[in-house]
Amino acid sequence: MTLDIVIFGLSITSSWGNGHATTYRALIKALAKRGHRVTFIERDKPWYRAHRDFAQPDYCRVELYDNLSQVPRRFSKQVAEADLVILGSYVPDGIALADWITSRAHGVTAFYDIDTPVTLANLERGGSDYLSAHLIPRFDLFLSFTGGPVLQLLEEQYGSPRARALYCAADMDQHAPTRIPLKWDLGYLGTYSADRQVTLDQLLIEPARHFHDRCFAVAGAQYPGDLSWPANLALFAHLPPHEHSGFYCAQRFTLNITRADMIATGHSPSVRLFEAAACGVPVITDAWPGLESFFKPGVEILVASSARDVMEILGTMSDEQRLDIAAAARRCLINAHTPERRAKDLENYYAEVLNEDASVATAGVA
Repeated sequence: MTLDIVIFGLSITSSWGNGHATTYRALIKALAKRGHRVTFIERDKPWYRAHRDFAQPDYCRVELYDNLSQVPRRFSKQVAEADLVILGSYVPDGIALADWITSRAHGVTAFYDIDTPVTLANLERGGSDYLSAHLIPRFDLFLSFTGGPVLQLLEEQYGSPRARALYCAADMDQHAPTRIPLKWDLGYLGTYSADRQVTLDQLLIEPARHFHDRCFAVAGAQYPGDLSWPANLALFAHLPPHEHSGFYCAQRFTLNITRADMIATGHSPSVRLFEAAACGVPVITDAWPGLESFFKPGVEILVASSARDVMEILGTMSDEQRLDIAAAARRCLINAHTPERRAKDLENYYAEVLNEDASVATAGVA
């Protein structure tokens, strides 16, 4: 089965302040390896244009457009003829695009929410800039990077015909163990978010102030200039994906922090968990419901709820212990969380829609 797939996404060309790029790149690369043809279409926004870190790849076609009015003129035939059309979360003019795609496409349609808890929180508060609740039933699939009970809620409360988990993933060719000197005891990679900053202060900044003789690092875009950082912390404004592996592998431990909406919903693994595991670096994470369904706490991942927890890990855990945890997490990743696994999941969901439609058609004839 070879599929012609069209994806309207936030951005694949730039990872600046955009965690979607890593997931899209890994998934599409895996789909291409499995023989599918993918076109990725994105709005040409100035902040992404100024920070592009992704040339035209050999595994998909990338199309840029300037405004919504160009979409029907340039992509109408392609959308109508595609086997599968996917609209991602946070896409500009997403509501208008959702209406147009579900009206125009003859193949299977899907909404891919890489921000499901945020989307649902916005809908409950009265609206979202990129998705309207009344449009959810019009998509054949609601693909969610959040699993667990939220999938049932999407079907029962919002009317999705099929809500299915499609978790994020890391490119295994780009994220791999690298033998380089250790520079930092603990590091964190993530775009600034006000609701994460409190946890960052608690789980990294406070330990950095306590361990004066140790080194720490934070990398990510959009951090305010008035934040106070300890002298033993290295700050990097932005790291493109091809530099992530080197950043992770220079850390004894790396920190994962989860946004408040995603903690409340649970079952929302960050792409950073998979990137670090692929690099063979042990992860310290905050706690959230469903974590154990991805990595086993204490065996494949370390859970911290306070600065004291982090300081105890940094101060007492041997290299042998931390490397055992990292190795166990990488084995888990290879067994269950590769981009190839995500690509197979997407194929199965597509086939599920076709099979159910065929069954309905057969029942109608009978």
